[in-house]
Amino acid sequence: MSIGNLKDALPGYAKDTRLNLGSVTTTSSLTDQQLWGALLACALTTRSARVIAEISADATANLSAEAFTAAKAAASIMAMNNVYYRATHLIGDDAYATLPAKLRMTVIGNPGVDKTDFELWCLAVSAINGCGRCLESHEQVLRGAGLSREQIQEALRVAAVVNATAATLEAEAALVAV
Repeated sequence: MSIGNLKDALPGYAKDTRLNLGSVTTTSSLTDQQLWGALLACALTTRSARVIAEISADATANLSAEAFTAAKAAASIMAMNNVYYRATHLIGDDAYATLPAKLRMTVIGNPGVDKTDFELWCLAVSAINGCGRCLESHEQVLRGAGLSREQIQEALRVAAVVNATAATLEAEAALVAV
């Protein structure tokens, strides 16, 4: 199980996705922990069993046990936060932003890995989940921590490519089942 298996499984019409998957995993400016944590958190966010299995196999070899767990935590906490904060934003009533969320989010303050790496993974997950408010918040924290726009963009590229890989493979599986 590996990124190579995902690339091999992508059909001919998804050549760009295949090439981009190779590129984001081999030419990244992110640290190994940042890259593989983002890949794992994004894979989990797609909910694609195949993508999760393939990426987690490679992530196990590239992440410490603590970082692997933290990437899972980023996907989990953002599954909740992205829904909540996207909804309060989309309602269009600014009063919701002043109300306490009353949701436990302690993992954000103590993720068990470098906080900047965790924030980067949360940003990538938020891109897949489409939460503008969370994207803005995490981007500000990351810029304040010294990450460049190019590094942040790299995490967004990872999110986009992992999501496209999952969408393509899930669609192909559904077409075969028809």
